[in-house]
Amino acid sequence: MAPPRRPPSLLQSFNHAFEGIIHVFRTQRNLRIHFAIAAAVLVAALVVNVTKIELIALLIAITFVLIAEMINSAIESTIDATTTSFDPNAKLAKDIAAGAVLIAAINAVAVGYLVFSGKTASRTARLIDKVRDAPAELTIVALAITVIVVISLKAWTGSGTPLRGGLPSGHAAIAFGAWIAATYVAGQHHRFLVSTLALVMALLVAQTRIESGVHSSAEVALGGLLGALTTLALFQLAG
Repeated sequence: MAPPRRPPSLLQSFNHAFEGIIHVFRTQRNLRIHFAIAAAVLVAALVVNVTKIELIALLIAITFVLIAEMINSAIESTIDATTTSFDPNAKLAKDIAAGAVLIAAINAVAVGYLVFSGKTASRTARLIDKVRDAPAELTIVALAITVIVVISLKAWTGSGTPLRGGLPSGHAAIAFGAWIAATYVAGQHHRFLVSTLALVMALLVAQTRIESGVHSSAEVALGGLLGALTTLALFQLAG
């Protein structure tokens, strides 16, 4: 009869916990993205000098997202280790865990917006007005440079097709063009909110193109820049 295993010491328990965090950080890209966003949010919180209550709300929201993502990863690893064939219940469990992460992320975005909107709305509004009032010639030159870069890279890489993949991303161009259009069309009192929501939607479109493997980050970035500059130039010329 094998002797009973000794429970791990407190130090070993902490070590196992840190090993789990490090493993998920190394293997899960989404968690690395969440960590990067969390670091950026905390730096921004220091820059805009949030209150203690606002910082507590941000920390709770960030922790909620990270915990949900780690539980999701644990569930996926457990299912993959116990199931070798397709199982509808296993897929359902993964979908539910991913849904929990989505809810946590939406909550974090809402908390972040409520904390930062009042502190950054006026600064952002001034920045948007400066972009809107920039000379049309400057925007057209920037657009021309972007088009030259896109054509050069597309000729150099020779990747993708006109309707799928390649440089630049058409979906990203349309999404970021819609962001600029929504910013222009929105009334002055609601411009910050409308522009923020449109930008979030554009970023989500860009992420889906990268996550699906259709485009690389560079292709999406150039597509978004091309779409934004094109729309900006058209609005400035029309004005």
